[in-house]
Amino acid sequence: MSEETPGFEEKPDVPADGTPEETEAAASADKAEGAAPAGDATDVALLARLDQARKALEERTADLQRLQAEYQNYRRRVERDRVTVKEIAVASLLTELLPVLDDIGRARDHGELVGGFKSVAESTETIVAKMGLQQFGKEGEPFDPTIHEALMHSYAPDVTETTCVAILQPGYRIGERTIRPARVAVAEPQPGAAPAKDDTKSSADEESGAPEEG
Repeated sequence: MSEETPGFEEKPDVPADGTPEETEAAASADKAEGAAPAGDATDVALLARLDQARKALEERTADLQRLQAEYQNYRRRVERDRVTVKEIAVASLLTELLPVLDDIGRARDHGELVGGFKSVAESTETIVAKMGLQQFGKEGEPFDPTIHEALMHSYAPDVTETTCVAILQPGYRIGERTIRPARVAVAEPQPGAAPAKDDTKSSADEESGAPEEG
């Protein structure tokens, strides 16, 4: 057995013909090989952070789109409410003016719409028409309970359905909204009256030369 000499340490094997530079290069290569796993871990961490940033961006984009949609809905709701309030205010004002329009109509029917009163009346009617007020109700039109209010009732032999035979007070509407129904007198066909003869059918029979019934 060989005895170790005290005071001497073992040194790594070095090629006998190796120079100090070669020895240092070999050591650097060993360090680089050992550092490669650390670089892979850094890339994984960067990819994870990039994925988190992408997810955060998608969430913020979705939040922005939702807020934008809510804002658009809010604008539409405000605009709709504004139009509704305006229509209600205009209808309220015009409703208060209906008695004045009735007086103008009666004065016109009696030939009293003359002079300065005529100019004022025509200006008033022009203004309310610009605000959307429309008058309706004519004699001879079929009675419609949704827009007519029957104040008088009678029977007539010359009508085939319930008909407005007199307009006691005209109706008014704004667009599709009725602010006052037309107050009318109506007439119904005589009870038990025969239905009106179909002139169209008779004319067709005559033209086709259909034989008369014996």
